[in-house]
Amino acid sequence: MTGQYRAAICTALTGPDAVEIQTVAAKPLNAGEVRVAIRAAGLNFPDLLMTQGKYQFRPDPPFTPGTEFAGEVIEVAPEVTSVSVGDRVMSGHKGGCFAEQIAVSANAVSPLPDALSFEEGACWYSAAITAWHALHDRAALQAGESLLVLGASGGVGMAAVKLAKHMGAMVVAVASTEEKRTAVLGAGAGHALDPADPDLAKRVKALTGGKGCNVVYDPVGGDLAITATRAIAVGGRYLIVGFASGDIPAFPANHAMIKEYSLIGLRAGESGRRDPELGKRNKAKMAEFAAAGIMKPHISHRFALDEITDALKILEQRKVIGRAIATLT
Repeated sequence: MTGQYRAAICTALTGPDAVEIQTVAAKPLNAGEVRVAIRAAGLNFPDLLMTQGKYQFRPDPPFTPGTEFAGEVIEVAPEVTSVSVGDRVMSGHKGGCFAEQIAVSANAVSPLPDALSFEEGACWYSAAITAWHALHDRAALQAGESLLVLGASGGVGMAAVKLAKHMGAMVVAVASTEEKRTAVLGAGAGHALDPADPDLAKRVKALTGGKGCNVVYDPVGGDLAITATRAIAVGGRYLIVGFASGDIPAFPANHAMIKEYSLIGLRAGESGRRDPELGKRNKAKMAEFAAAGIMKPHISHRFALDEITDALKILEQRKVIGRAIATLT
């Protein structure tokens, strides 16, 4: 037991202003668990949505947001042998990460490679596994193919840019400001375009020899999604990653039929839980990528635990480029 610790508590489903810092008592470990002193936690758009009651996973208040962390193991249950006190680890979790410590299953944590700092490890896994599951498992992106990434300056968008470049694809990135477009070009995109450009679809086609992109990676949704369908190649694959715009698009079925493109939904975490063998393979691949520093995150904002409300508002205002993190202990 480690006494008391501080945590960000969401007290109502009314957004970031409902999050306050409280002191809570540590609970005894259950069988198979480890306790981690969280050094840094990644901020993700779902964290914001959870405080508003708008995410698929909808915990009732009071709860602690935060779905990703890196830290140091400070206690292990008696029967745990795979993890030791002092180990540097990283993990994703369904909440609880905006806190100075967390108790999780020993099987849920992974070693933090030397290639990643605590800050990088805290915001690496969720974006990396989403990009890998999307581009490898669901779209089977091949070297030499073209990929259109919407919301490319966000966490999952930039991970997709970096991974696609690593896989040998030609990447066309879409980002809303000059600063963001510069960042995605630095991450490996071959081209960076403005989503507000009325000729966006035409520009994408021009960059792909008139054919359109083989794969579209869309964590944004909204009207931009419909624009992107006009920039997809015949027989292309459209990856539905999320709806950061807040609007769920209604895709024209007749257009999908005429161009013979596929609409492919994905949920990287759920897929691994539904298919344990897939989950095991992907976890091993993520360990390989992490050790090599592939998809290393670009971190534009850093916050203290006391600044979690402000951090969530920065997410809401779309000011983050790549990732934002909270440093906790």
